[in-house]
Amino acid sequence: MTHPFLFLQWIEQQLNLHIGEHVTYTWFVMAVLILVAFFASRAVTMVPSGVQNLMEVVVTGVEGLIEETMGKEGKAYFPLIATFALFILVCNLIALIPGFYPPTANLNTNAALALTVFALTHIVGFKKHGVAYLKHFMGPIIWLAPLMFIIEIIGHMARPLSLTLRLFGNMYGHEVVLMIFLALVPLFLPIPMMLMGVLIAFIQTFVFTLLAMIYIAGALEEAH
Repeated sequence: MTHPFLFLQWIEQQLNLHIGEHVTYTWFVMAVLILVAFFASRAVTMVPSGVQNLMEVVVTGVEGLIEETMGKEGKAYFPLIATFALFILVCNLIALIPGFYPPTANLNTNAALALTVFALTHIVGFKKHGVAYLKHFMGPIIWLAPLMFIIEIIGHMARPLSLTLRLFGNMYGHEVVLMIFLALVPLFLPIPMMLMGVLIAFIQTFVFTLLAMIYIAGALEEAH
């Protein structure tokens, strides 16, 4: 996929850097989130307004979703889940700004996010249950344990692959379609696709975040 112009890629070329547009735009998203967090927390008041009001709505929504999905025990993982949600959402939404590239339309970014979820899921499981966490892979019937162990391992290994490809496929596909419409009819026709892009950005953020919560919640549960 070739963009007509990428602002940060142009800066990268001027500085003779060769790190890839997905990395530069990832840094851009990180900088945006850090600045928003700084301005939202710089002058916290009892009656929120401006950026603080926006962030309180976002934080409250994510916190409610965590409690509904993971229970009260899931609140300990709020920083992780909220970071995933905000990062992926902003990455998806900047695709709608001319000259900007969504890092989530690159396999490397999505694989890094998915592998983080995969690693933390099992770290949390072993931290919570110790060696008994291996019972999650054994199934309910002892004589089926060797077969169930293999099946469960395959299923768990497929999780980061599915998280990576789902987010990549949707964001990359939307980018391709939007570029085609912009090339064919650059004035009004891309507008419906851009509105659909907003919907896709929120849906894909919700799906990735929800699956991450489900995986971690499954590791926290007692094996049966």
